Amino acid sequence: MTPREHFNFSDLENWLNERRVTEIECLVPDLTGVARGKILPRQKFTEDRGMRLPEAVVAMGVTGEFPEEGPYYDVITPTDRDMHLRPDPSTVRIVPWATDPTAQVIHDCFDRDGQLVPFAPRSVLRRVCDLYAGKGWKPVVAPELEFYLVARNTDPDMPLKPPVGRSGRSETSRQAYSIDAVNEFDPLFEDVYDYCEKMQLNVDTLIHEVGAGQMEINFFHDHPLGLADEVFLFKRTVREAALRHDMFATFMAKPIAGEPGSAMHVHQSVVRESDGGNIFSNPDGTPSKEFFWYIGGLQKYTPAAMALFAPYVNSYRRLARFTAAPINIQWGTDNRTVGIRSPLAPPQARRIENRVIGADANPYVALAVTLACGWLGIQKQIEPSPECKGDAYLGEFQLPRSLGEALQLLRDEKDLHDVLGEAFITVYTEVKEIEYAEFMKVISPWEREHLLLHV
Repeated sequence: MTPREHFNFSDLENWLNERRVTEIECLVPDLTGVARGKILPRQKFTEDRGMRLPEAVVAMGVTGEFPEEGPYYDVITPTDRDMHLRPDPSTVRIVPWATDPTAQVIHDCFDRDGQLVPFAPRSVLRRVCDLYAGKGWKPVVAPELEFYLVARNTDPDMPLKPPVGRSGRSETSRQAYSIDAVNEFDPLFEDVYDYCEKMQLNVDTLIHEVGAGQMEINFFHDHPLGLADEVFLFKRTVREAALRHDMFATFMAKPIAGEPGSAMHVHQSVVRESDGGNIFSNPDGTPSKEFFWYIGGLQKYTPAAMALFAPYVNSYRRLARFTAAPINIQWGTDNRTVGIRSPLAPPQARRIENRVIGADANPYVALAVTLACGWLGIQKQIEPSPECKGDAYLGEFQLPRSLGEALQLLRDEKDLHDVLGEAFITVYTEVKEIEYAEFMKVISPWEREHLLLHV
């Protein structure tokens, strides 16, 4: 639940008045997780109570390109009609780095008939959460988000490097869980925590991860929609704070060759709305049928969901053997070599950790899809494979190795289409094909190095 879950528009106006807000950033997360929208004067925001944007604004790729023809335009109107955006009052937060008193509010996208636009990421997550609500259940998630701090890089042909810390030196070795390594960037993280406090983002633990300059932030467990909003806002916040300290923060899945990639591990469970009980545990504390079926669903549908969990060509560089990232869909208890981990926990806190999702994934889409896989597992009573009790890296690859392969698996898996919506799948896969085609036009240094004179 967000801190202002029951906010209505009257509460919103009072909140803005108390903080003497003069401008509103009206935000809409697009398919990539980029903040689109408009900045409005306070008076216009109050009078209009919403705004309009073309449908395609939330349905473009990371390159900003659109398909020129095809199934995309069976969903997106070729006449480029407007969406009607409505603010969600519970999402209002101050913009702590703005010079003038400025608020930011996340909006939902509706069509002219008042229906949620089905391909908007926030709509997809709402759709999946509604499935659980229809059973009297409430999904609970807790993301762990990894990212790198890197030195400013204005030339995309140059490799990224770790930034200079307060000692005046860059990291040259891996400093997993090092307190002193985190303290190298104390001024930056003081700003990050200050911003998060002012924005009421429920961040928990900050640690130094394995890679040079790689950090991880953990979020307290909560309702998926509120937490997707928080991850969306947190990414924006860290990038802004890093710029103010003369460095970049990146959520690329694999930004630096030879270093581990960045993930968004998602802990997930399901509780009954009637009594708050965890459906993954029986009354005697043993794992329930639903616990195993949920795992079974993740195992069956994750390969087809990879284009959503690993949405870019770079994403698949992270998923390599012995690199702290999974290569298969094995499951195990307190085992970090598997893709689906069950942490040690008391029965009421029994949960499942999806370790496949990349830090580059859209948080709304990623949470919707992992919950969709588990939902299908429960509904279809899918039994998981035997638990992996050894090193899963010694097993076979069970995940697609490229975005092109992943997109085909997603197109073929009709069960995911039913849960996530055919319109969303159509728009998403068509946009990703455009991105993939753009990437294939680029010749890499590896190709010039090894093929130029040798083939």
